[in-house]
Amino acid sequence: MNDIISQNRIRQVFFILLILLLFLLLFIKLNVFLPALLGAITLYILLHKWMFHLTEKKNWPKTWAALLLMLFSLVVILLPVFLLFNMLSSKVNYAIQHSAELTAALKEIVASLEARFNIQLLSDENINKIGKAFADSVPRIVSATMNTLTNIFFMYFILYFMLVNSRQMEDTLYEYIPLKDENVNKIAREVHTMVYSNAIGIPLIAIAQGLIALPFYFIIGVKEPWFWFGITCIAAMLPVIGAALAYVPLALIFFANDQSMKGILMLGYGFGVIGLVDNVLRFTLLKKMGNVHPLITVFGVIIGLNLFGFIGLIFGPLLISLFLILIKIYTSEFAAKQRVLTRRIPEN
Repeated sequence: MNDIISQNRIRQVFFILLILLLFLLLFIKLNVFLPALLGAITLYILLHKWMFHLTEKKNWPKTWAALLLMLFSLVVILLPVFLLFNMLSSKVNYAIQHSAELTAALKEIVASLEARFNIQLLSDENINKIGKAFADSVPRIVSATMNTLTNIFFMYFILYFMLVNSRQMEDTLYEYIPLKDENVNKIAREVHTMVYSNAIGIPLIAIAQGLIALPFYFIIGVKEPWFWFGITCIAAMLPVIGAALAYVPLALIFFANDQSMKGILMLGYGFGVIGLVDNVLRFTLLKKMGNVHPLITVFGVIIGLNLFGFIGLIFGPLLISLFLILIKIYTSEFAAKQRVLTRRIPEN
């Protein structure tokens, strides 16, 4: 009997190693499509209830329902993002094409600030390096744009099949995940909650900061306030520094142009109002939407951006939450069983 158990255990371990080896091989060869897959999962979680409603209650054909939801997501979610990045990319391209002039202007600003406050901010060598970095970034920007378009195409390609086969896919995952039903439900709820809170909550917080900043940009006389509105929204989604990447440079520009009062007002409004909105909403809105601890959000976003790029804003916090919930599930699945077995073993 023990020999049979031992042979089965060896076969099981060998089979698991084979699965892991094949998974590793596939991951290495297909990891370039990981952002597209994560994006498709995000959109699926946001849209699958509507898919079930259209196909199971309204009796729509699956293909038409999937295409309608994909078009809806493209218009509502991706189109505003595309317009925002298109507006900013034109400014970035101008900055790259005129890097020499901008480097000279930056030198003047730095020299003015250094003379006024008797400090050294940047050396000429470092300023020249910044200008060269702008010029050298053209190929990277073009490459990043092409990668983004490719990822969007494959994201919707994957999303289509996920929506069309949604019920079958969910039933299959539910059946083959080797955990108790209650623990599978815990993971499903956690994934659903984290994706909702981050995919909706983080952009809402960023837009709120941009909308709070925009009227002040007009009032104080910021040149091209809509451009800086876009910068504020994008910067607000980044961890730790956030929207300060927008209003601190604006304040420095005011100081360099002998507009010290505007610079002080910009810093005061930025840290006192825009930053306050960020802190309040992060500790209330995200907490209310997903009961997510702010530390999980902050550290998760930092990890996610390094691992997955922009989509890491959503899946970084999810990784930390899944790590914590898997520890709880391990305790529920195995440690509890071990304690029961220990109690059953009679003492000598």
